[in-house]
Amino acid sequence: MNEMTSHPYTIKNFLPLIIIVSIILAFTVIKQLIYGYDLRSAMYDFMGSFFIIFSAFKIFNLNGFVHAYSMYDIIAKQTIYYAYAYPFIELALGLAYLFRYQLILANFITLLLMIVSSIGVWCELAEGRQITCACLGAVFKLPMTYVTLAEDAIMGLMALIILIKYFY
Repeated sequence: MNEMTSHPYTIKNFLPLIIIVSIILAFTVIKQLIYGYDLRSAMYDFMGSFFIIFSAFKIFNLNGFVHAYSMYDIIAKQTIYYAYAYPFIELALGLAYLFRYQLILANFITLLLMIVSSIGVWCELAEGRQITCACLGAVFKLPMTYVTLAEDAIMGLMALIILIKYFY
């Protein structure tokens, strides 16, 4: 069952997420210190690492991820194929960012995915449902909170900033 019990959340609930994001941030900062600071490069490194690590957790237990994700994502609710494809889309985006391949397309896809994901998360939060977030697949049972919405919004915002810099 994916419904979470009703209780206030503590830092312990988010410890896996905090550790993983801290590792991604450390990688990004260290790489910037070694190769020189560039905002766009830092965003590519962060987004690439984020997508690769998060997709790996989803792929570890793909069926568990699909079940959790299809409970709240607006497209995955309609077609399970999208839920199965999503971790591999993230993996492809992560590789594109880290290898600096087709970056305009990667940013458009990221922006679109994060908008769609944010809508699903927002709807669940607005309805007050307490469900497990699928952001780390079914490996860790993280509660869906505004932290989930912030993750999606930050990734989408970075993609938007990069696209705006490309075109203006």
